Amino acid sequence: MKQLTAFLFFTIFSIQGIAQERPQIEIQTNYGTMVLELYNETPLHRDNFLKLIEDKVYDSLIFHRVIEDFMIQAGDTESKNAKPGESVGEHDLPYQVPAEIRPNIFHKKGSLGAARTNNPERASSSTQFYIVQGKIQNDSLLTHNQNRINTYLQRHFAINDTTIKPLYDSLENAREAKDSVLVKTLSDKLESQVKSFENFQKYEIPAAHKEVYENIGGTPHLDQSYTVFGQVISGLEVVDAIAAVETNEKDRPETDVIILKMRIVHTPIP
Repeated sequence: MKQLTAFLFFTIFSIQGIAQERPQIEIQTNYGTMVLELYNETPLHRDNFLKLIEDKVYDSLIFHRVIEDFMIQAGDTESKNAKPGESVGEHDLPYQVPAEIRPNIFHKKGSLGAARTNNPERASSSTQFYIVQGKIQNDSLLTHNQNRINTYLQRHFAINDTTIKPLYDSLENAREAKDSVLVKTLSDKLESQVKSFENFQKYEIPAAHKEVYENIGGTPHLDQSYTVFGQVISGLEVVDAIAAVETNEKDRPETDVIILKMRIVHTPIP
């Protein structure tokens, strides 16, 4: 009976372990191949990304925004047809993915994050993503970036506060109406209220995150403002190679960096 119990325990444990495995995807580019795993902690982004790959949405798109020591960005659905030098980065599919910002997931080198507009909900683009290159951080840089994080958080919580949200909504309406005078007036008023807003919990970069940033690198100022939903597990040298390409004044590579193909290489057993 004890042997049977032990066997059942081992079997259950093994099944649970398989269930916790992460899906893996492969990105083939004209600069090399990367393998990434997607986080189960961000299921909406995981499942959306997997569906897009299955539908071959990413095949033939380009990395349209590349900034060395920061990140490489792709996913503009019209970029496969972009002419040399043409401005790219405005297109995706007509929906957003709700934010899944987790306190224990951060922007270390190789992280896969979701691009987004400056919407109050911090909802992600349906298709556009970035892969972090970043750089090694020291104490001074970490302090600076922690301050940036809290500036972003201050703005996020301020414009969603019930006492300030109506002002933000009025500003957005004025922008849609292209009323430049009213936009200037409301914008100045909003910024004044945002800067004095204190009703939020300030963020401190955890010691474990700091250690990674100091040894591996990353882009900590994006933490807690953008959804990270995966990481590169093979091919970081490809990220570095793409990040080093020559770009124009709009950060588009002078020579196209192309996603030749994306495919799912491992799907965990449910």
